[in-house]
Amino acid sequence: MEQFQKLEEKISKVVEAFKRTQAENRSLLQQIEKLRADSRDGIHQKEAFEREIQMLRREREDVRLRVEKLLEQVEALTKMDSAG
Repeated sequence: MEQFQKLEEKISKVVEAFKRTQAENRSLLQQIEKLRADSRDGIHQKEAFEREIQMLRREREDVRLRVEKLLEQVEALTKMDSAG
């Protein structure tokens, strides 16, 4: 009878260890899913930043061209003023 009780205790310990392992496994799977979601969010955010950078670069180039044209006009007016 004592051997049966020892076996029962061992089985109980194995069952408890199995339950803990299952709980840890569920927790790890949740962490993995969260990390995957965070990674996807990070990729989307990176893509959005890249689009914004491209837009800002185009705007900067447009402003640069407009400033150059204005400077050319100012220069032309200055030349006309000094010639006349």
